[in-house]
Amino acid sequence: MKALAGLRGLHARFIGVVVATLLLMLAVVLLMLQRQGAMQREVLVQSRDAMHALVVERLRRHGEAQVAQLAGALANPLYFFDFDTIGTIARDALREPGVRYVLVFDGHGEILHDGSGEVPPFGQAMRDPLAYEAFAARDVHAQWSEHVLDVSSPIHVGDQRLGGVRVGYALDPIRNDEAVATRALDARLDEIGDRHLARVGLLLAALLALGAIASLLLQRALVRPIRQLADAAREIEAGNYGAAVPTSRRNDELGDLMRAFGRMGASIARHDRDIRRMAYTDALTGLANRLAFRESLDQRLMQLRGAGRQLALLLCDIDDFKRVNDTLGHDAGDEVLVQFANRIRAAVERYADGESLLARFGGDEFVILLQAGAAPGQEARALATELATTLVDVLSRPIQVQGRQVFLGTSIGLTLFPDDAAGGAMLLKNADIAMYQAKVAGKGCFRFYSRAMDQAVERRVRMEQDLRGAWERGELSLAYQPVFRLSDGQLVGAEALLRWRHPEQGVVAPSVFIDVAEQSGLIEVIGPQALRAACTEAMEWQARRVRGDGLFVSVNVSPRQLRSGDLPEQAAAVLRDTGLPPGLLHVELTETAVIGDELHAGALLSRLRSTGVKVWLDDFGTGFSGLSHLRRVPVDGVKIDRSFVADVLRDPDDLALTTAIIAMGHSLGITVIAEGVEQEGQYNILRERGCDLAQGYWLGHPLAPDDFAALLG
Repeated sequence: MKALAGLRGLHARFIGVVVATLLLMLAVVLLMLQRQGAMQREVLVQSRDAMHALVVERLRRHGEAQVAQLAGALANPLYFFDFDTIGTIARDALREPGVRYVLVFDGHGEILHDGSGEVPPFGQAMRDPLAYEAFAARDVHAQWSEHVLDVSSPIHVGDQRLGGVRVGYALDPIRNDEAVATRALDARLDEIGDRHLARVGLLLAALLALGAIASLLLQRALVRPIRQLADAAREIEAGNYGAAVPTSRRNDELGDLMRAFGRMGASIARHDRDIRRMAYTDALTGLANRLAFRESLDQRLMQLRGAGRQLALLLCDIDDFKRVNDTLGHDAGDEVLVQFANRIRAAVERYADGESLLARFGGDEFVILLQAGAAPGQEARALATELATTLVDVLSRPIQVQGRQVFLGTSIGLTLFPDDAAGGAMLLKNADIAMYQAKVAGKGCFRFYSRAMDQAVERRVRMEQDLRGAWERGELSLAYQPVFRLSDGQLVGAEALLRWRHPEQGVVAPSVFIDVAEQSGLIEVIGPQALRAACTEAMEWQARRVRGDGLFVSVNVSPRQLRSGDLPEQAAAVLRDTGLPPGLLHVELTETAVIGDELHAGALLSRLRSTGVKVWLDDFGTGFSGLSHLRRVPVDGVKIDRSFVADVLRDPDDLALTTAIIAMGHSLGITVIAEGVEQEGQYNILRERGCDLAQGYWLGHPLAPDDFAALLG
């Protein structure tokens, strides 16, 4: 229907364009008419002004000529003061058409005659606004007021000025004549405008008819075939790939479109099955993928909502899978994923019915959906517990990959519907939280989701927030655990250990907050700060050391710092700023961090050692790779993991392994350090086996900087 509506809209849009065009033209016409009206008014104004100027100018010239003639006629009568002749001449002038007044005045500006019989103003001075200029004029002079054109002229006899004469011509009749002429001109212009408007109206009507004809042609030649294609597309959209597609013998672009549409429909029908299989199947394992699982989960939840049946969702994550890719390559990693998928599939088939669902959720994560019958709520939990227990056992068994045995394992998070959540997204979130708790618990186990886990996640987020800026606030500090030489029991250095005293929670275990700092990336800020503080303290030790060689300080560096690649530059800058000799700085790296990328780690450690800094490999013997990597990664010392030292007195295997590590290290010219020495017997046997250095609670607990400095006195 949407496609059909869209096609109908094509015709509507065309009509809209036509209407918009007509409206635009109408707007232009209205603008033209408005402009025509403005021009018409302007023509009227200009014509009236020109007409007025012309008439007034003619009247002025006529008046000046008449007054000049009148002044000549009055010269002798005024000289002889022939009052009767002056009155006769003034009355004759007053009778002229358009003359409003005639004033004859003497040399003092007093009125002698006004053309009337009684001459009421005789002997009075002229007081009107035009009198001054008329009396002062030395020649014929014209001036205007609102209703009168006043023309005056002095009267002379020889060089003697006898007086003057003024004639006022009325302007109101002239204005009336101008108004009549203007109205006639306005009517004529309106007539011309009406004829123009009629022509424009006929043009718009013709354009409207042309648009209607074009619309009908568009409907028949374009919209109707496209609507037929839209109907066929609607059928294909509904899944009816066999719907009839209209054909056409037209040789234009639309005909090509209809034929191409038919071929496209056939192609869609051929590829639909392949696309569905690719969209919903994981290419590596053949299991359902994330998209298929989410759709099935949402559909299953809708069906079971309110039905009283339960679902259990299990999220399985392979432990330490990244080490396989890093050490054996991604092809080996793919093989491991396939074998894990087969083992999980076999376990699910044993414990679940046909309503279960297994999918690869991405990377090394697998998700399982178990559906319990209409039985007590504990049934789903019990079934999920059995399956999870089996999976932990089955997936912990060694896997043969490229002729090698690989030991991994899985951490599983479980959540129940509807007990824990009613929506798919929340169930997956809960399972992920529970899986993370299984990781925290030591991996290779499973955990059910609980409300307390949300609180734990919230606490972790809060801890990450509190950890930001903790060094600047003085909450983070370093403690130093002494390191002794076994041959003579001499103190030779110390390991710097990070400590956090939270203002509310008190002392936070390093295993807790360092993991948070590592995962959040804060370790990249805290690590360089700890390195600088340790080197500063070590430089102060050298000043307090009264005898013996200088004391080294060993600083732990996280895998994240190693991956950043700027560790050598950081160490060089700190040594330069603090003045500590490079040989007294030992950098400790975990074995797993080093072997994750031997090429990168080897190049970085070579740069670091070239500055004189020594590199120690921490927790040696617990890594995935084995001892052969020591030949390819440049280190100066290895620290035997405390798990071997702890059982060296009662476990012959641990003693043999510890002895082998010492011998192997010496054969490679590497210093061997034992950590976790907590008994005198451990100390003695390590010394007998030739171990170089040792540290542990039996030798000395981690000390505050001032307490450690007191040992040097």
